[in-house]
Amino acid sequence: MSYCTGSHTKFYHRYHVVWVTKYRYKVLKGDMRVRIREIIRQTCNELGVQIVKGVLSSDHVHMFLSIPPHVAVSTVMQRIKGRTSRKVQMEFPELKNRYWGRRFWARGYFSTTSGNVTDDVILKYLELHSKREPTGISR
Repeated sequence: MSYCTGSHTKFYHRYHVVWVTKYRYKVLKGDMRVRIREIIRQTCNELGVQIVKGVLSSDHVHMFLSIPPHVAVSTVMQRIKGRTSRKVQMEFPELKNRYWGRRFWARGYFSTTSGNVTDDVILKYLELHSKREPTGISR
């Protein structure tokens, strides 16, 4: 376990977050999948969030994130879901037929810290999940 450092802090905050597409439609494929990965990486870089591991499935996203203490998990998720939804719907007009209400992601998300289980267990789970869905998010 290695601690991250800020200007006045040392921290080890790891969160496992999962969110799904609205109605669990299996639309995270092809160019859209690549674009969503780019937007998520860019947003995390802007917020100072480190992506430890991430996996895009066809209808949901799993991420294991290291989030600095001055940034709330809700802020990170709001930015990621908001930006990806807006940009993907602008760049892929065929989604208008399916998502006519301008909401690409389902409401809410699942989040837990790595306190109850070890980081290794979460990383192994994501590794097994990424074997089924070959495209990951992490660098």
